[in-house]
Amino acid sequence: MGVFMKKIDLHIHTNKSDGLLSPKEIIDEAKKKHVQTIAIADHDTVDAYTDEVYNYAKDNGIELITAVEISTKTKKCGIHVLGYNIDTSSKYLNESLKKIRNARHDYLHNVANKLNEMNYILNINKLDMIEAVTKAHIAMDIISNKTNEKQLLKQFGHIPSKGEFIETIMNENCPAYVKKETVTPKEAAEIIRKAGGKVVLAHPVAYVHEDNLTMNEILEIINDMKADGLEANYIYTDRNNNIVNEIEKWNKFAEENHLFVTIGSDFHMEDGGNHAEIGLENVGVVLEDEKVNEILEKLRG
Repeated sequence: MGVFMKKIDLHIHTNKSDGLLSPKEIIDEAKKKHVQTIAIADHDTVDAYTDEVYNYAKDNGIELITAVEISTKTKKCGIHVLGYNIDTSSKYLNESLKKIRNARHDYLHNVANKLNEMNYILNINKLDMIEAVTKAHIAMDIISNKTNEKQLLKQFGHIPSKGEFIETIMNENCPAYVKKETVTPKEAAEIIRKAGGKVVLAHPVAYVHEDNLTMNEILEIINDMKADGLEANYIYTDRNNNIVNEIEKWNKFAEENHLFVTIGSDFHMEDGGNHAEIGLENVGVVLEDEKVNEILEKLRG
């Protein structure tokens, strides 16, 4: 048996996309929680990876593995594809991510029009300044704006969480749904590989519980993009704040399909709920040193 000592977290968001904390603050949190290796996997951007941030991580004894989380779409639902150990200076990578981000802003304006029709006020100028703007940014802007309180109470009977607003108002078959121009998982995998990275399917447990995908459908996506790995060590929290732990199931799935596994909190901010925090210790996930070393070897290799 290994010794429970090493801690890693390979899926963390910063304020370069839809997280709350800056890259330096994330490093501070990792150090505080005794997490030795992290990957910042912001949505469709690698702007967190500056010389200043690399040096700050090094000075604080934190290993930083480069990563990105690319937003993609299949015919059935949105799929997130993680890329690890990428060359963040790759011209092809940065140009591809910029195209995806530009599509986000077209989406923002179209959603704003629909939300205005529903009597919601959106700070479009503020949101337009966020390069990697997401549904989460839009939902938080609506919820935090006191002007929208009356309409929110009328529609929900309470002030909804960010996730509840997205699932009720903005997702497919909802009143403010807008189809977003994006790439396929296979195209995202190509972007990652051209930047020298490893391709990993993010949080498969979420696609089962949110989008009703079967394991066979998930395997089809994995095979189509020739994924290298799977984010099997992931705790899913549903809209009712219930924890879903299917780690054993997804590790077995990965093994059966010759995929290496990764671990990630998908941390955005501390929200007082049951969401995983940096390092995942608060949700009871601790890997043995042997498994941690195996994951890092696969990513570096």
